[in-house]
Amino acid sequence: MNGKKLRKYRKLIGIGVGFLILSVILGLVFSGCGKNKNGSKVVFTKGLDKDEVFRIGDEICKSSEMMVFLTTTRYEYESVYGKEIWNTSVNGVALANNVKDTVLEKVAQIKSMYLLAKKKGVELDETEKSFVAAAAKDYVGHLSADQKESLGISEETLQKLYSEYALAHKVYEKVIDDVNPEISDDEARIVTVQQILIRTKDVDADGREKELLTARKQEQYELACEVLELAREGGKSFEELASKYSQDPNITYSFGKGEMDPAVEAAAFQLETDQISGVVESADGYHIIKCINTFDAAETAANKQKLLADKKNEVFGEEYDSFVESLVRKLNTSAWEELALVQEGSAPSVDFFEIYEKFFPE
Repeated sequence: MNGKKLRKYRKLIGIGVGFLILSVILGLVFSGCGKNKNGSKVVFTKGLDKDEVFRIGDEICKSSEMMVFLTTTRYEYESVYGKEIWNTSVNGVALANNVKDTVLEKVAQIKSMYLLAKKKGVELDETEKSFVAAAAKDYVGHLSADQKESLGISEETLQKLYSEYALAHKVYEKVIDDVNPEISDDEARIVTVQQILIRTKDVDADGREKELLTARKQEQYELACEVLELAREGGKSFEELASKYSQDPNITYSFGKGEMDPAVEAAAFQLETDQISGVVESADGYHIIKCINTFDAAETAANKQKLLADKKNEVFGEEYDSFVESLVRKLNTSAWEELALVQEGSAPSVDFFEIYEKFFPE
């Protein structure tokens, strides 16, 4: 797996947890009783051993395996935000509980992708197996004897997890290997514009946006028309006018199709270099747009790669969803509730994903 791609996917899934492959998978694995939104059977049961957190198909996740990911997640959060982060809450729920549930979801998805790899006959080669062994040894080397005992983490556990994680990467690459759609320059085109925005919304005392009254909105439109006339006269530069009149702190934007308000996008993509639009109305207000570059070659090339990645993710997601629909999932709620994200003492200074990147280079 390309290292840059790995880091990109880790960033996409959100703060704290570095589960690369999961940016392409939709929905929760343990979303409720009965069936989830994809129709998969979801069963909460006590029919698991006390150290078995969940089962997906014939794959079991034990408490010691889950502790690897919980420990990594805690370390990642505390490295960025400090230990005080666990004193916060989200919508009245302790952050630690929110994060813990996210970890459960992501680990379950890794296990599901591992099962897909098995179904497709994807295996690690000898070099990859040696990487797995080295990564497991490195990880365990960061743990003290007390941490190994309290967390229940062994080198054997790490070898299993690194092997499954590597196979999850490989099956993703196998599924998308032949996906190479043609993406035209026009489809991927990135334009660069400058804009002046005269807003038609205000913010109330509670921080909520509200539409201006009709009379006030008309005043804003008339102001936009006056500024447009000044821009076309050329007495002052567009940047000077934007600095004086625009109610958006950003003046310059580069974007592709489908990334901006439809009215703004339509106007911007019709302009020639240095051409100025009329007054364009969007949900935010009145825009005056000046085209700086009708075709940013470097950004367009990068956008082609993004669109290609999006298509590959879509293809993989369709196959993944089809596969997991038939998998029975069992969650051992008592075993899960006994596991704590934040325990006494400092989190081990070791990141499962950073070690993976170290031993699985580009």
